[in-house]
Amino acid sequence: MKRRSGLLISTIVLVSLLGMTNPFKETRDLPPFYKAWLEEDVVYIITKKEREVFRQLNSNQERDLFIEAFWKQRDPTPGTRRNEFKDEHSRRIEYANKMFGHGTSKPGWKTDRGKIYIILGKPSTSESYGALEHNLVPLEVWFYQGNFGPGIPASFYMVFFKEWGIGDYILYSPVRHGPQKLLETFDVNPNKALSILRQVNPELANVARSLIPGQTAPLDARTALPSEVLLNSINVLPQKRIDDHYADKLLKYRSLIEVDHSVLYVENDALVKVIQDEAGFFVVHYAVEPRRLSIEKYEDNYSANLEVFGKITSLEGKTIYQFEKQVSLDFDEEEVAAMQSKLFSFQDSFPLIPGDFRFDLLMKNTVSREFSSLEKDIQIPQPSDAPEISSIILSRDIERIVSPGKALRPFQLGPVRASPSATNAFFPGDDLNICFKLYGLTGELEQNGFLDFLIVREDQQVHSFRKPIKEYESTEACVDVIPLTEFSPGHYRLEVSLHNESQKEIGRSIENFAIVPLASLPGYWSVSEVMPQRDDPYYAFTLGSQMHNQGETKKAVLLLEMAYSQRQTSFEFAVTLAEAYYSLGEYIKVQELMSRFLEKAKEEPAVFHLLANSCQEAGNYGRAIYYFKKYLTQFGSHIVILNALGDCFLKTGQPEEALAAWEKSLEMDSGQDEIRRKIASLKEKK
Repeated sequence: MKRRSGLLISTIVLVSLLGMTNPFKETRDLPPFYKAWLEEDVVYIITKKEREVFRQLNSNQERDLFIEAFWKQRDPTPGTRRNEFKDEHSRRIEYANKMFGHGTSKPGWKTDRGKIYIILGKPSTSESYGALEHNLVPLEVWFYQGNFGPGIPASFYMVFFKEWGIGDYILYSPVRHGPQKLLETFDVNPNKALSILRQVNPELANVARSLIPGQTAPLDARTALPSEVLLNSINVLPQKRIDDHYADKLLKYRSLIEVDHSVLYVENDALVKVIQDEAGFFVVHYAVEPRRLSIEKYEDNYSANLEVFGKITSLEGKTIYQFEKQVSLDFDEEEVAAMQSKLFSFQDSFPLIPGDFRFDLLMKNTVSREFSSLEKDIQIPQPSDAPEISSIILSRDIERIVSPGKALRPFQLGPVRASPSATNAFFPGDDLNICFKLYGLTGELEQNGFLDFLIVREDQQVHSFRKPIKEYESTEACVDVIPLTEFSPGHYRLEVSLHNESQKEIGRSIENFAIVPLASLPGYWSVSEVMPQRDDPYYAFTLGSQMHNQGETKKAVLLLEMAYSQRQTSFEFAVTLAEAYYSLGEYIKVQELMSRFLEKAKEEPAVFHLLANSCQEAGNYGRAIYYFKKYLTQFGSHIVILNALGDCFLKTGQPEEALAAWEKSLEMDSGQDEIRRKIASLKEKK
């Protein structure tokens, strides 16, 4: 397998992961096509959540994307061009309109018979009874047999009748209507009605008593109640058949997936661990394991293309860090065959500053237009010298790295790299590899401290042992192995506690896992991104950028200066440092730094923008005008630039030029009240 990966974006131009959601639109506000789709085409099969999400969409493009995703989620063969579910649904609507709309003011799909036909399809058998036949009202008895899902019996009846012998056919309920409603003469008691029906057809009497075959007890509420439950279950059957979790994801990430119409949401398992590195900063390690990874074949080549978008936000919603990665995967036929029975795991890691954050990640497979997502709250503690135990990583096996070097791979602790599964699932023949780190240990604690291991199932202790700290080769990579041969299937909790020489507990870490009753679990193959060596300026730059975005700019500048001093040719490093300088009012430093990258100004608007703004703030309005004009010449009109240029013209005694700049800006956006006032004020002074 060959893989190509690269970081695609800088921290200057960041992709927004989260689309703004508007209050629900009223259905009447939708364009006619989409209103009809929602209220007619899919009214019986759309879930409440899907309906709510659809009403929050802002454009026809977003609605088209949702409709495509809606059908994709129901496609029984997503790898083929044909969507059998959609085709069958359309056929049922067409049939309902053709067969059930006669003699009624409603279209066929809107009748009770049309609704049941659209939901359940063609009955196994059907029988009609004519008007006034044996004193019966017009009625139809449909019989269904098959597997319709949980809560639905293997066989049942649906009965439709014309109440009082007139009007539309309505769906019969033994509870709400009773057998007497099936007779032209209504003034009989239920038992008498059953007797009359039995004379016509004994099975008809049984159906009038219960829609579920085999129930022959006397008619009462207890006998009829299962029929009412059946009718209610059928009403929500289409909603139960679909996992509408995808709709929330589609709404949240629509700004990213609408570009290539990645509409098929794939459920996944995910694992996120925060581990402190040897250098002192914390690293977020994560794994995303989609339930399916589709691979495209072209001639003799197989491929998948992954685009990964990650975003870290503060609890207040401020963007702290964003990244985008692209991973191209190429396979041969032998590799594809070997992967058929395995799960796929994408693994990556990145450094993160202390704080409480929200981690959102979107992973798209552009080849198959599938997407998965991860949402996780993350807490990064402040570095401390106090003794502590890290998060626990559980793994079916581990890799001993002979020459670990300074690079860091996901779920790597010192010279040991774990291979965790996001589900933390094991089988009885596995070894449970327990991996963790110990921080801040004193010499005395290393010599005399110990760890207690406890495994609990349903609050009952099933296994425990104690291990002195000094028995570990390195506290940077503590590994313990527990054979699971004697453990029965179930859910377990592992607790590892750190104790000093006085047996006082000074730290604890907990991790849940499961043992499944299978002979074996499927293996998995993974793609792992590797972070640079620890002495690479990437770390200082990334952490400094995060601090700057969080508002800790004074601290950020120290790291950003360190990063730039090691990589002075990097425009990304330089412009981020210049933005930090600008935030601190260090305008001369901004100008000095950006002047070194004037050759980049042809393609990077940030150069002229920062130079112009810093000159304006420093009171050098003439020079600011020069750079603002350069920006406009190179990149075209921009409202913010025109407004700032007008201010500089006014400062230098050029009111006509200021007026021209502001009027051009107002043409682009007529809603700028402040600019309108400035223009009016200038014209009054003429």
